[in-house]
Amino acid sequence: MSSPRAYAAVDLGASSGRVMVGRVGPDSLELAEAHRFANRPVRVPEGLRWDVLGLYAGVLDGLRAAGRVDSVGIDSWAVDYGLLDADGALLGNPVHYRDARTEGVAEQVWARIPAAELYARTGLQYAPFNTLYQLVAARPSAQFAHAERLLLVPDLVSYWLTGEQGTELTNASTTQLVDPRTRDWSYEVADRLGIDLGLFAPLRRPGDPAGVLRPAVLEETGLTGPVPVTAVGSHDTASAVAAVPAVGERFAYICTGTWSLAGLELTAPVLTEESRAANFTNELGLDGTVRYLRNIMGLWLLQECVRAWGDPELGGLLRAAAGAPALRSVVDAGDAGFLAPGRMPERIAEACRASGQPVPRTPGETTRCILDSLALAHRRAVADAQRLAGHPVDTVYVVGGGTRNALLCQLTADACGLPVVAGPAEAAALGNVLVQARAHGVVGDLADMRRLLTRTQPLTRYVPRGGTVRWAAAEARLATG
Repeated sequence: MSSPRAYAAVDLGASSGRVMVGRVGPDSLELAEAHRFANRPVRVPEGLRWDVLGLYAGVLDGLRAAGRVDSVGIDSWAVDYGLLDADGALLGNPVHYRDARTEGVAEQVWARIPAAELYARTGLQYAPFNTLYQLVAARPSAQFAHAERLLLVPDLVSYWLTGEQGTELTNASTTQLVDPRTRDWSYEVADRLGIDLGLFAPLRRPGDPAGVLRPAVLEETGLTGPVPVTAVGSHDTASAVAAVPAVGERFAYICTGTWSLAGLELTAPVLTEESRAANFTNELGLDGTVRYLRNIMGLWLLQECVRAWGDPELGGLLRAAAGAPALRSVVDAGDAGFLAPGRMPERIAEACRASGQPVPRTPGETTRCILDSLALAHRRAVADAQRLAGHPVDTVYVVGGGTRNALLCQLTADACGLPVVAGPAEAAALGNVLVQARAHGVVGDLADMRRLLTRTQPLTRYVPRGGTVRWAAAEARLATG
């Protein structure tokens, strides 16, 4: 029997990057961390920027630590990009999606394409940091004037590794410049906004070849070529949803981490005005699927509080939260007012005070407020998605870093009134690895990938407790607060 094939998953998150090595056989799937590194944005006089050179150095270190691999795949967060000049050189560090440059830009866009029409054409929920708004904000800059190519972050890393340029589709679908029905660029939207789609490299899809590691990269990492780079679901949520260990179609998913992405996997987009009003997005996934979901602020709320508190031990905070009164105070975890960094405990307290609810007094109470609020947001998203898509579910799958937070998983089951299956924690990396393995003939279709995950990955099941009446009451309280 042949030994499992090895695949390197470069998985870049908003707070850290990692290079994972997946070993895949017909009945085996193992994942090990080769290297993890911080992703720390930098505030410079012009605004908030990503340290993309530091990230790339971490990628090279990770490939060196990974050792022999049969392929490399890259995924990252969405919407952000680097601009290249005519020589292919990077024109400055990519702007961070939390930068303030897009404030007020949406109104400029809607003056040309009304918000309802823009949604009907692109299916993307409004978020101030969508690439579309970033491009309109960037247009007056000298950098933009000199740009000959735009590469989304994972495509930029792939370009540096291989010298070849492409735009992977699942991430392109987050730009608000793709038609989710045709799975191609929305040329009319771009034309009406004066956006040159020639800035983008040709589209490629998960599983497509994306080049081979350049000789200089082989030398730096100690790898022996040729080592192919394979396009994966380069939006990390696309890779994470591919790794949802679901059976059948009656499931919802919540990809948890800095953000919570909660929704359904569909075969066609939902482009109704009601869907737009509910702030749902239609992003593209593997094999013709649509990721119909709502973006929720996620564990960013807790991460920022922990930073403000001086990085106390998380286990102690969660134990204190478990002992705090349930649903005493909740906030809207989808509120854009929580998007920017800084003063998060005070901002949560202010939101509770403004809605007439008790103000959390301790870190434990604030943590409980955050977790209750996230579970409540998960409940609303799962219920709204079923109603808007006409797609009932009987199980909620939680994947990503939040699966390690047992209290959040149990509260989500309680709030939704549905069983929650939690795991895998490294869903994005596993989805990345499995798409590479499929491209190389080791595993079969999406259903086959998910069967392999179910057989090989540790999963935890949470059963709802106590009924949903108190959650409905908290929801009503938040709506009228």
